[in-house]
Amino acid sequence: MALATLGIISIGDMGLGIARLAIANNYKVITNASDRSQATQDRAKRNSIALVDTDIDLCNQADYVLSIVPPRDAIATAQRIAKAVSHTNFNSRPNPLYFLDLNAISPKSSREIDSLFTHTPQIHFIDGGIIGGPPSLKQDGTWSKPSIPLSGPHTLPSTHLATLLNTRHINSTIGSATGLKMCFASLSKGFTALAIQSFTTAQNLGVLDELRTHLDEYAPSTRTKAEKGLTGMPPKAYRWVAEMEEIAETFEADGGFNDAESIFRSVARVYEFVADGTELGKETVEGRKRGLTAEDVAVLMREGAEKRKVKTD
Repeated sequence: MALATLGIISIGDMGLGIARLAIANNYKVITNASDRSQATQDRAKRNSIALVDTDIDLCNQADYVLSIVPPRDAIATAQRIAKAVSHTNFNSRPNPLYFLDLNAISPKSSREIDSLFTHTPQIHFIDGGIIGGPPSLKQDGTWSKPSIPLSGPHTLPSTHLATLLNTRHINSTIGSATGLKMCFASLSKGFTALAIQSFTTAQNLGVLDELRTHLDEYAPSTRTKAEKGLTGMPPKAYRWVAEMEEIAETFEADGGFNDAESIFRSVARVYEFVADGTELGKETVEGRKRGLTAEDVAVLMREGAEKRKVKTD
């Protein structure tokens, strides 16, 4: 018998990783993929994730619902759950449903989601974020896991699940966990945006090799971090556009920075250009595995800029 049922929305790289981890440890995982592609539905089936037909079914059957969607879809997903739990059948369940928003959103957005469930006592909302890559099974049989900070007045009732997912409850304030995620992501993804512009400009000037040489001599860890960020970024750039906007909102609303100081609005535009204005926007995770280099990224960024210039001239 399963320890509990997790409803995961949706089954992307992170959602699938968490689903595999949970299933391997005797949890049942369900998802509503009725509005997703056949490929997504097939991927769920291949990984022993049960498909349900509606959000109402998801909420009635799950003990926990984990929202793991692109940032732009976080509020709409929470609204879907709020609508589903308004169904009369939901009120007869013996235990509350825990709704964990684990998306890369601002504290302001998390507070907005919390307000959706203010008058629904059978929903316990938990603010959360994910720091790190998807869970994966290592050769020694153990799992690598991201960190999942949580916050808010409610805590996970299962210490087993809390430990399995590598969660840590920070405090009782909605927005603390998402705020931590935003502050962390600003340093990693903000740096990658700088690397995009630095390496592209060096490529245009014909000094990329010199830049690498000087980084090797004076800041070798910076070169390693920059090139890793550049080669891993393309398949994710389209998702990071909204995440950078959420970081900007975090720094403005909770950090006290004004519009003129809000650099992450511009960082969002960098990733928007990568996703929509260059061939890098067509990169997939599988493509990345075939060996995209940092120089490839710089060259494709330059080509995208040249095409954009021709269009505007």
